[in-house]
Amino acid sequence: MIEFKHIMKQYNAGATVLKDLNFKCNTGEITVLIGPSGCGKTTTMKLINRLISPSKGNIFIDGEDISNIDPVKLRRQIGYVIQSVGLFPHMTIGQNVSVVPKLLKWDQSRIDKQVNELLDLVGLDPSIYKDRFPNELSGGQQQRIGVIRAMAAEPSIILMDEPFSALDPISREQLQDELNRLQKEIQKTIVFVTHDMDEALKIADKIVLMRDGEIVQHAEPEQMLRHPANDFVVDFIGKKRLQQEQDVPLVEEVMVKKPVSIYPNRGLAQAMQMMGSRQVDSLVVVDDDDRVEGYVSIYDVTAAFDEEDKHVKDIMQPFTEVIPPDLPLPDAVKLLDSSGQSYIPIVNEHHKLMGLLTRGNIVGYLKDAYAVNGDRGA
Repeated sequence: MIEFKHIMKQYNAGATVLKDLNFKCNTGEITVLIGPSGCGKTTTMKLINRLISPSKGNIFIDGEDISNIDPVKLRRQIGYVIQSVGLFPHMTIGQNVSVVPKLLKWDQSRIDKQVNELLDLVGLDPSIYKDRFPNELSGGQQQRIGVIRAMAAEPSIILMDEPFSALDPISREQLQDELNRLQKEIQKTIVFVTHDMDEALKIADKIVLMRDGEIVQHAEPEQMLRHPANDFVVDFIGKKRLQQEQDVPLVEEVMVKKPVSIYPNRGLAQAMQMMGSRQVDSLVVVDDDDRVEGYVSIYDVTAAFDEEDKHVKDIMQPFTEVIPPDLPLPDAVKLLDSSGQSYIPIVNEHHKLMGLLTRGNIVGYLKDAYAVNGDRGA
């Protein structure tokens, strides 16, 4: 665990960059520091490995005050990934990854094993990439090397200063996914600086949102989306993101309207013809007033088809659930899941059929409603 206690940073010119910071970065979690330019997020991160020293206050790692640790020794125990990657151009990829282990005087067989395992971990075949030089790799591949180089000496803490911001959007998203996947395996304590709220929401266990050297809100992404601390947080997150989280749709906004239905006294040949023409595998059975009575499936119709005296009412099955149109979608999804049905009819107060909630149209609605928006950069 990393703990900041009453941290202040003031430069000689008198500018106060950080003002009484108090927060914790929990072991095995990704803590994201975010905020507008000049808010102090990178300064805060650099305090952890003593690239910068605080004017007041103390920082503890696992209960030990880092001011009592030799800075060089401390830095060799903390991984560090920066935006520009910082690979040594005259060294091979294998040599770049093994820089810190060599400083720690690991034996060569252990170093070789570690380099190979780390390259495999990020999907880069050691037999292909180990002896290449940085300029022979793409930007995304170089950044992967930057990440595993920070992991090479098996540090418990990794600092990442806007590591993906220089990449194209596709590479950036791939590396965010890669970081989330890696974290599940390595369980490091990661402090990650970014200016991109979408990135923070995607990778963070906790978000520390800063402004003018102070913490405005420190919370889990879900908590920050649901309960922003003030107008600054609302503006920084973006109203569209908050609206997506807070505006829970009702079933009537999502349902399939005008579903295919059939009367109970219809014959099985008619039922089969209707299914074929409308390309569905079941029909909702309704009475003359459109009240829901049950359903018939293609399997039921096929099994009884040779019995010409049978009608839909003879083989229909009851629904285990029906729902009103004003039910919130999350509640409806739970009912659909527990019912075992492929769909649930939506009925009004008179039990008349209004529509259907299907798994397919739920997925389609969510895809449209929660698509990543490009309206704003943080």
